[in-house]
Amino acid sequence: MKGISHFASGVAVTSFFPWAIQAAQESNPMYFILGGAFGLLPDTLDFKIYRFFYKHDLYIEPDPLKPDPQSIADQLAASVKAASESKKLVRVKCSTIRMGADAWQQYVIKFDTETDEVLVKFGPVVNTGQVPIPGASKMEGEIGRAKIPCKLFQSYDATTRVDIFDGPTFGFASDGKGGVIMHFLPWHREWTHALTVGLFFGIIGTLIWDWRAGAVITAGYSVHVLEDQLGFMGSNLFWPFTRIRFPGLHWMRSGDAMPNFGTVWLSCLIIFYNLYRAMPSSIYHFNLLHVLFYGAVVPIGLFKLALWFVNRGKVAETGPIELEDEWGDKA
Repeated sequence: MKGISHFASGVAVTSFFPWAIQAAQESNPMYFILGGAFGLLPDTLDFKIYRFFYKHDLYIEPDPLKPDPQSIADQLAASVKAASESKKLVRVKCSTIRMGADAWQQYVIKFDTETDEVLVKFGPVVNTGQVPIPGASKMEGEIGRAKIPCKLFQSYDATTRVDIFDGPTFGFASDGKGGVIMHFLPWHREWTHALTVGLFFGIIGTLIWDWRAGAVITAGYSVHVLEDQLGFMGSNLFWPFTRIRFPGLHWMRSGDAMPNFGTVWLSCLIIFYNLYRAMPSSIYHFNLLHVLFYGAVVPIGLFKLALWFVNRGKVAETGPIELEDEWGDKA
């Protein structure tokens, strides 16, 4: 999920603690600040700190003067082979191809588990806004392919687009049975996305402030970790006792608009209701079911009805969740 969703969730879970609301009524927002901040912290640690210290075994750096998709495919296949033979995690960084001050050669990596191949297809040259530059690419459509020497398993997208700024990292690990498991962004959701780490920060918060602050910190951190389990990548929930990511539920993607909007909206409703409950007296009286029905079910129902009205008569396009448009037919 996006940062605003995790922040809102952290604030919402804080509103369940009576002492947090009491402190806020006394002009002390500390608990709500802690809940929101630690709701953001796991991704902040990953993207702002840890990724820059993560060590890679291989850097694939295409020559911008003579980029070659076959070379990229060969190096990726060789990395899978190395992981299978060494039984160790092989971490590979795929660098972007900068063609000028505001020009990047786009390429797409596809791991085809049906044919046991890795394919690399060059796309257009794009600017930093990821908009294709007409006539700039002389290699668009060129494909490199290399045979993967063992069975490859993956839980994320089969295709990955590489274009601007920083490229992706793949981690290849032996499954102990002759196959290799591919991890996308192995530095992400490793130790930072663990419930045990949330508990650790809660203990630190208890030592600095009190047990109430520790409870808020643990709850804010943990709700982030649990929300991420709804996606595809999963998290290492019990680091350092476990070393693997527990698979996500595949219900949503981090950038999906509706889940993010729904999370923020629901968090606001929860905050509103918990603040209402703490009021010594009120003119209107309602319960949580009223709030959810009138604040969530009815608006969402009207939104769905409006979508149906706008799209009525149109044939819905369905297909696998994959970047099919990057390849068209079978490459």
